[in-house]
Amino acid sequence: MRFEILFIVYFIYGLAFFSMGLILFLEASRTPSLEQKKLLLPLAVFGLLHGIHEWLEIFTLQNEQLHGSLPAWITWFRLIWLALSFIALWFYGWQAFQVARAHISAFTIFGLATLPPYILLILIDVLYSFYQGDITPLQTTGGLVRYLLAVPGAAIASLGLRAGANRAKANSRRPLDTHLNWTALGFALYSATQLAVPKMDTLTANLINAEAFTQITGIPIQALRTFAAIVITWNLFRAIQFLEEERQVQLTAAQQARLEALEQHEIMRRDLLRHIVRAQEEERTRIARELHDEMAQTLTAFTLDLGTLKQMTGTRSKTASILARLQELGKKMSQSMHQMVYDLRPAHLDELGLLPALQFLADKDGPRLGLQIEFKTDGEPRRIDSLVETVLFRVAQESITNIARHAKSKRAVIYISYLAQEVKLEVSDDGVGFDPEEKFIAPRGWGLAGMKERAESVGGRFEVRAEAGRGTIIRVNIPVQQEI
Repeated sequence: MRFEILFIVYFIYGLAFFSMGLILFLEASRTPSLEQKKLLLPLAVFGLLHGIHEWLEIFTLQNEQLHGSLPAWITWFRLIWLALSFIALWFYGWQAFQVARAHISAFTIFGLATLPPYILLILIDVLYSFYQGDITPLQTTGGLVRYLLAVPGAAIASLGLRAGANRAKANSRRPLDTHLNWTALGFALYSATQLAVPKMDTLTANLINAEAFTQITGIPIQALRTFAAIVITWNLFRAIQFLEEERQVQLTAAQQARLEALEQHEIMRRDLLRHIVRAQEEERTRIARELHDEMAQTLTAFTLDLGTLKQMTGTRSKTASILARLQELGKKMSQSMHQMVYDLRPAHLDELGLLPALQFLADKDGPRLGLQIEFKTDGEPRRIDSLVETVLFRVAQESITNIARHAKSKRAVIYISYLAQEVKLEVSDDGVGFDPEEKFIAPRGWGLAGMKERAESVGGRFEVRAEAGRGTIIRVNIPVQQEI
């Protein structure tokens, strides 16, 4: 019956610590905090090694039950494996203590102060018995592993966790402090149970040993260690859950802050684009006005003076042909000037609005560019913000220019629809089309990029639908409010 109980106890004992090791190892692999990695990894190593050691104990128990004998090296291998697990625990305890050093309590100081005298007394007791020949080298090594590695290692881990709990409490990280306190209590209990070593002929082992504990309490010391392991594993699991929830909250806050920063950046970009478009149009208007008011009048006067000079010299004069040619050049310059003024800022747009400007664009630019442009409207026409009207006109103008240059089409359609909350513009052709996913080498694609930026500067959506051999559709939707 005792074998079955110990088998179950060792299995649960090993499972608890092995599970703890896996949980901590996974947490250490995903936490971004270097401090947490340094803390969790040694404790994870302890859990994995110690869990495997307790399962090795099951193998030993089975061998004893079958009255078999094991080679001496297996016993020494188990002992070294146990020592390595406790060394990892020592390392964790020291790291935890260093991290939370500012939050140590008087109890922690007392615990650290009692460790040196304890270690000295144990060394004297065990080594004296060994030199007297009362205990074997295997018993000596096993006793020192538990007395000097397990007991102090678990105790220091307990003190480090207690300091960590104080630190969590000071930072208002609850219930993390509660879970760390319970884990500290679990390691304190575990440290105390390691004093109950297998019976051997030393002063300490004669007073406290595993066999005496079983006789007094009726339960094996491993059962108490299993209870401590369950307390430790459960509370560390809850602590990890808290850290994960805390990390998710921080991640959500960081994502929200990043989203707000991106939104603010987008608002600033849109405002900057709006300012650039407005400044560009104002500068175009100024240049168009100066060209119209000064250069156009100068050219007109120049042409009139040439006509007067031609009349004065007569048609048979040697200079008549030159004067006629100069008059023709003057007319062409005047026409080019008018076209330039129109391109810079069409008067129809400011004086009559978007629809007449688009109609004039279709009627005037179509024949000049070799295109038959059909102009369609839908909805109730109305005046809208002048900047929005300018953006829609410029998109239509650039689209018609692109069709004439690249589409290899003779026909285009300009369609504008006035909806309740937005204005929609479409410019389409039945030309060669293109792949909108294609990466264009500058300066190709700048026209589309410019149209997109103009639309976005007034809060609009810009869309290109194209397919090789199927033509192209440029679509802009801009939310608007009716001007009063």
